[in-house]
Amino acid sequence: MDFSIARRLMVEQQIVRRGVKDPRVIQAMLRVPRHLFVEEALWSQAYSDFPLPIGERQTISQPFMVAYMTEALQLTGTEKVLEIGTGSGYQAAVLAQLASRVYSVERLAELARRARRTLDQLACRNVNIKLSDGTIGWEDEAPFDGIMVTAGAPDIPSEYLDQLAIGGRLVIPVGNRTSQVLKRVIRVGLDRFSEENLLDCRFVPLVGQRGWKEEEV
Repeated sequence: MDFSIARRLMVEQQIVRRGVKDPRVIQAMLRVPRHLFVEEALWSQAYSDFPLPIGERQTISQPFMVAYMTEALQLTGTEKVLEIGTGSGYQAAVLAQLASRVYSVERLAELARRARRTLDQLACRNVNIKLSDGTIGWEDEAPFDGIMVTAGAPDIPSEYLDQLAIGGRLVIPVGNRTSQVLKRVIRVGLDRFSEENLLDCRFVPLVGQRGWKEEEV
């Protein structure tokens, strides 16, 4: 299988055709080898239009959703970005192409370890991974110009709002355990935020102190 051709078709058919326009996001999706972030047995499906399992009851998101959420952050290249839910590391690798620094929080040790190994293989040296409860963010490294949450939350944790820089963007799925609405929140002042709904989506639950409890999922 020629992965470069599969990647180009993925971008043309699943991403550009659905309205993603940012040329930097498109180039990042063309550069990052998605198949390396799943088991070898799934490589033939890595560029298909659906999520894939990565173990620990978690998934690597659908390619379109990765590109769409990334575009929603409106990155120019100088930003400091927080990702909640490292998972396979694929989203972090895409963000690493577009931001100055990426801080990613993962609660599951095995996923964090595998993601770090793959990111190192790809020389993504501007990605830092922390094993922690992602629902409380990463206070020591705040403020962030962008925060991306890759799991569905019952509501927006106040910690994310507190850790967002003025002018910064938060992209987060909010809803119940089976369906959510993707929201973008912009911090327009010290205590002022604007919020918009982007699209309906479905993510694994955000588990932790400010999210769903382990026994609820």
